[in-house]
Amino acid sequence: MRAEPQAAEYRPDTPIDRLSDWLADPVAPADFPQAKVRFRNDRHAATVGLAAMEDDSWTRHFGRFAPLPGNLPHPLAMKYHGHQFRVYNPEIGDGRGFLFAQMRDGDGRLLDLGTKGSGTTPYSRTADGRLTLKGGVREILATEMLEALGVYTSKTFSLVETGEELVRHDEPSPTRSSVMVRLSHGHIRIGTFQRLLALEEREHMAALVDYCLEQYPGPPPPEDAPGRDEPAVVMMHQLVERLADLAASWMVAGFVHGVLNTDNMNISGESFDYGPWRWLPAWEPGFTAAYFDQNGLYAFGRQPEALHWNCGQFAVAMRMLTDAEPLIAAMNRFGPLYMEAIGKRWCWRLGVKPGDPEQNAKLVAASEAALRESKAQPDDFFYRHRFGRSAEGSLAQALEGFVRVEDDHDYWSEGAVESMLIDEVETIWSAIDERDDWQPLHDKIARIRRMGDAHGEPPIAPARLGISRG
Repeated sequence: MRAEPQAAEYRPDTPIDRLSDWLADPVAPADFPQAKVRFRNDRHAATVGLAAMEDDSWTRHFGRFAPLPGNLPHPLAMKYHGHQFRVYNPEIGDGRGFLFAQMRDGDGRLLDLGTKGSGTTPYSRTADGRLTLKGGVREILATEMLEALGVYTSKTFSLVETGEELVRHDEPSPTRSSVMVRLSHGHIRIGTFQRLLALEEREHMAALVDYCLEQYPGPPPPEDAPGRDEPAVVMMHQLVERLADLAASWMVAGFVHGVLNTDNMNISGESFDYGPWRWLPAWEPGFTAAYFDQNGLYAFGRQPEALHWNCGQFAVAMRMLTDAEPLIAAMNRFGPLYMEAIGKRWCWRLGVKPGDPEQNAKLVAASEAALRESKAQPDDFFYRHRFGRSAEGSLAQALEGFVRVEDDHDYWSEGAVESMLIDEVETIWSAIDERDDWQPLHDKIARIRRMGDAHGEPPIAPARLGISRG
């Protein structure tokens, strides 16, 4: 069984204040024609002491963005650069969102509330700073499904319909508008460091490294790692560990993020910012989510390489603070860490206890071969073969010696497999768009959470938990 998120008191804490003069710009939220709450994630609001908030207060804070008590006095649009499809772009930053609040959970970890669709900022360029209601609904579905499948993801905290008509080239228009709030452990990106490198702000770079190590702590580098006591080297190792695990978790979930630019990579190791995502209809490494990714740069099978490349861009930024050798040593850990993580996560999803690395690798290889040969939808494959059942041929041989986990959850005997394929997503949206019927969405969320409960706790990468170093 999966542990429920633990309730805590509201504990505002804004350490971003000491960096905000050079890390962000104060901005004002848009004044929307209406603010109608469509989704509130009380399950995770409880972890920051906000689940008991009345609807009127919820609307005031997460639709009109009145400051939370004792929190940031005004929203902050974060500054960053980034590689977008491997092309460096210095003209970006928070263009339709901002950091709204910071607080501590019951374990003392820092969490951010950030927005999407909250209006224009100095970085909006020619865009309107808005989010379609469909985009908000899709982000709810993505985050709920990923959390259930063991991915370290931001949480969709709130969705408020805002009463505007938006024109978009990739949706039938005019379409409805919304503003979303996400809960995450941080909004510092690889692109945040890239900006400081481009501006040659060495002191700020060092201060940001110190901030990240303090607020998103993890284990130290290996004993034999060169430069292991240098803050930039520690930060590099932690990022490599986090993104190797993130890449593995996406692959085991059968998830295609779609846009893996360096400005979409959180230092905390969280998956976030969901645009053209898809789940695989079949095990196809070349499957691409974004219609504009014409060369398949961020195709399903290329996601690990994309995250490794992004780690390399962080290493380039860290060269401002340290030598190349220890950064290269950290980069070289990505492949082995990825293989270790994918083996453990694959076993977890199949409902067996991990074996040694060689056993795990053989099981992954046999499973992938069976997926390709059968053309099965991955969610169905993992369900049918949970606990090693229904396995034949080389897959059955690869499963020999593995021990099944103890789990008698009814989900595994009901035969109803939860997935998140595009046809169902469109059906859920159509009910909202055509009849203002939100029940299919709420029903889907309930089923996803039940599936997550059946899967139990996923393997944990310590570097992304916020545990203390040492």
